[in-house]
Amino acid sequence: MERYKELFERYLKKTVPEKQPENLYRPVEYILENGGKRIRPLLVLLASEGYGVSAEKALPAAAALEIFHNFTLLHDDIMDRAELRRGKPSVHKKWNTDIAILSGDAMVFLAQQQLETYPPEIFARLQSLFNQTALAICEGQQADMDFEQREVVSEAEYLEMIRKKTAVLLGTALRFGAVLAGKPLREQQEIEKAGIYLGLIFQMKDDWLDTFGDERFGKKTGGDILDKKKTVLYVKLLEKLSGRDKEEFIRLYHGEDLPAAEKINRVKNWFRQYNIERELGQDIEKMFNEALQITDKLSLNARAKNQLVELFRRLNERKV
Repeated sequence: MERYKELFERYLKKTVPEKQPENLYRPVEYILENGGKRIRPLLVLLASEGYGVSAEKALPAAAALEIFHNFTLLHDDIMDRAELRRGKPSVHKKWNTDIAILSGDAMVFLAQQQLETYPPEIFARLQSLFNQTALAICEGQQADMDFEQREVVSEAEYLEMIRKKTAVLLGTALRFGAVLAGKPLREQQEIEKAGIYLGLIFQMKDDWLDTFGDERFGKKTGGDILDKKKTVLYVKLLEKLSGRDKEEFIRLYHGEDLPAAEKINRVKNWFRQYNIERELGQDIEKMFNEALQITDKLSLNARAKNQLVELFRRLNERKV
């Protein structure tokens, strides 16, 4: 994976045109230079080599997804009015909102230009999948925004939202490798499903850690509670509550009248009283096992399969 990352970083530096206007292209360079785990492009390279296609040939497809992913982060920061991204000023704070919107738009087309380097038949398949994925992410983002205006969200709705907003792009990354290798549709769908599980596990584990994580590992807990986020823990509990209990918990969760530490402890006690902590852990473990079963049946070579399994294990066992 380290080899993939070094290879990809060298390639990514060459993807942004060195031309005018500077205020269009420099913000693109800025957000791409700002790091990140590069998990999506690494999954493209892993799957491609796992199916017998060199990582070098997969680099444009990997870059397309990473550029597009960073475009979504840029626009998310505008919508969230976030001042920082990965510890540095977000694009709309460093420049301004108009520039950030236009640079983000340019990133979508720069991403698609990367796909144009492939033969027509491969390009058509990648482009179609790219468009489906982009629309799903927009749908997931809108659902997330809509949920902010509602007190009650079902668990099914929540899972569908994170599937679209977060998980589909990981699924597409793995599927890109299968498309580049000309694998049958069934194989493409199965490896995509494995990637979607990867995204779901990551987000659900993130929700769990924010509330029940061990602060000795450096992450403060309770931030989602103080921000009144409708996490999977929240939606699971509300599906169990009714009547006065439901009204009481909603008042507690969305209220402003308690000190932070007291509010966090009281909400956590509600979660524990109704076994939400344990149930979510069981859900994550079930998804983890299903992902392993899917991966085991893929026609990836042994090295790629082992790398994918190890990635699932790291996500399932992570502490921060």
